[in-house]
Amino acid sequence: MSAKKPFEYPGNEVNVQWDGRLCIHIGECGRAEGELFVGGRKPWCNPDLASQDEVVDVVQRCPTGALTYQFKDAQLNEQAAEQNTITVTYNGPFFFHGDLQITGAPETSRGLAFRAALCRCGHSKHKPFCDNSHEAAGFKDSGAVGEAGQALTDQGGPLQVKPTNNGPLVVTGNVTIRSGSGREAWTGTRAVLCRCGASGNKPFCDGSHARIGFNDA
Repeated sequence: MSAKKPFEYPGNEVNVQWDGRLCIHIGECGRAEGELFVGGRKPWCNPDLASQDEVVDVVQRCPTGALTYQFKDAQLNEQAAEQNTITVTYNGPFFFHGDLQITGAPETSRGLAFRAALCRCGHSKHKPFCDNSHEAAGFKDSGAVGEAGQALTDQGGPLQVKPTNNGPLVVTGNVTIRSGSGREAWTGTRAVLCRCGASGNKPFCDGSHARIGFNDA
């Protein structure tokens, strides 16, 4: 990661923060209409050139948590989504969205409380977070989900995400897993997800991390 700490873009009513440690250049910000983010401009982000609604909309499109906003009026700041979701992306990471409690997440990365991209190829140098290493590694997985799980009585609440030592991600709390096609495929309150890239039952762990000697360092 090139940035060692988040960078702040101050505005009169709201500040926008960008954390380069989490950014994998999805492009939702740079391709958004309006003047909030303009490539090549200095500063690249200017919160005073967009309405409050535009700031909220564009920043919350960022699936990695690299972008966050902080209003002078704290009541306007981001709140956890009512539904916890995990999207198993095509040939890429897990996108987590909801009331996230990620073990070991940097306290300065405010966006990780709501949005995160976690590695599932096993090659990231910034585990458990994605750094786009799946591209160079040639990781291939369509994001299909074959299991259905169990019905939920609630959609939200705290979602605990624990990367185990040299092993899978253990997710505890109400959660819906979406396949790479966008289908709501699995629901439940506990999931054990592969992050070594070798499971034959992706996105779930099948113990392959032990067979291949996965090291999460």
